[in-house]
Amino acid sequence: MKKDIHPHYVQANVRCACGNEFITGSTKEQIRVEICSKCHPFFTGKQKLIDTAGRVERFRRKYAQFEEKNQAAAETE
Repeated sequence: MKKDIHPHYVQANVRCACGNEFITGSTKEQIRVEICSKCHPFFTGKQKLIDTAGRVERFRRKYAQFEEKNQAAAETE
């Protein structure tokens, strides 16, 4: 490896807008983020899946025939 071309890697203090702080590795010493795993709806379980225009139901109807064939094949084995 060539010398003096790689950035200096340090332990970085990451601070979220919600007040959560944690340490990680980075080339910067301080990192500020707007959202983290403590406050993101996906990780907190507050995210709701919205079925817009019945897409999930339409998908299930479309592929129901394949599921029935797979179940019938499994029963014969």
